[in-house]
Amino acid sequence: MAMAFKMATTGMWVTDECKNSFMEMKWKKVHRYIVFKIDEGSRLVTVDKVGGPGEGYDELAASLPTDDCRYAVFDFDFVTNDNCRKSKIFFIAWSPTASRIRAKMLYATSKEGLRRVLDGIHYDMQATDPTEMGMDVIKDRAK
Repeated sequence: MAMAFKMATTGMWVTDECKNSFMEMKWKKVHRYIVFKIDEGSRLVTVDKVGGPGEGYDELAASLPTDDCRYAVFDFDFVTNDNCRKSKIFFIAWSPTASRIRAKMLYATSKEGLRRVLDGIHYDMQATDPTEMGMDVIKDRAK
């Protein structure tokens, strides 16, 4: 398996699949969102789920587990007050209160390494429950 980048602070590796899927979302618009997970055994950050172009925020929120951490990127399309179509990419660090402390620490320390690999993210969010990353929060940030 080819590795893209090693995250120095945690010794985690980000797979090429993570970067390639992100670039497809960013440039080709073939994905609406991508969910990433850390495999503690192999010390790899991998793609957990990919949302197609027809899927939306609700499918992303439903794909996040209630008892484990994940990272997600969401491509939010909107129209400005000036009637211009825009797209902003959000990075979401999902760390629900029911997740293990070890997982929370691992995801918190690995976050910046993954963010560096995913070039082109506009906004960064951290959420412990769905209300902290609701569509209203995303719309407000994207203005």
